Amino acid sequence: MPNARQIALALTLGLGLAGCGGMPTNTSLYSVKQPVVERTNLTLDLATTTAGLPISEQQRLNGWFETMDLRYGDRVAIENPGQNPAVTNAIRDIAARYGLMLSETAPVTEGFIQPGQARVVITRTSASVPGCPDWSAKSDMNYTNGTSPGYGCAVNSNLAAMVADPQDLIEGRKGDSETLTATSNKAIKSYREAAPTGATGLMDAGSAGSGGGGGGGGGGGGN
Repeated sequence: MPNARQIALALTLGLGLAGCGGMPTNTSLYSVKQPVVERTNLTLDLATTTAGLPISEQQRLNGWFETMDLRYGDRVAIENPGQNPAVTNAIRDIAARYGLMLSETAPVTEGFIQPGQARVVITRTSASVPGCPDWSAKSDMNYTNGTSPGYGCAVNSNLAAMVADPQDLIEGRKGDSETLTATSNKAIKSYREAAPTGATGLMDAGSAGSGGGGGGGGGGGGN
């Protein structure tokens, strides 16, 4: 039979080993694993003329957009020191081929723009959840009734992977209540002003099968 000293030593070692993995410390139902949005600025300097953007530079810009896989969620802006509207229009037309509009202001980028050049900036955002999955809490003890360190990793990681525009995780989309109200009122007005379907009377469908009855039987044969 083990004595009291051996039992106390075994309990101490057990508690020490159990505490090595740590216990959950988050006692709320809010996940500490939240999506993090990162921004990357990609730049391309183009040579300009007084007439706008040369054909060769337009082709180079279009090829750059294809190489960068320009897509929904990206933001395109221009640094145009010369304030030449022809340059802005040419870049806007090329960006429109990819379904994107130009942003009003360009982010701050490194380096100087040489005279006679314009800089196109693509701002690309990505979302991820750092630290997921998290299996750091390996202890079976949970005295504080806390949630697992990996709580929320699945939901938030899927959200970060599926959102079309990661910028929406920061700001969200702002709706125009006036436009929505005008659209709904227009539909309601059209429904109310529409004439009832039976106002002009019922259609005369007629008889579908108006064929005559069958004739009499044939005459009897003579002798």
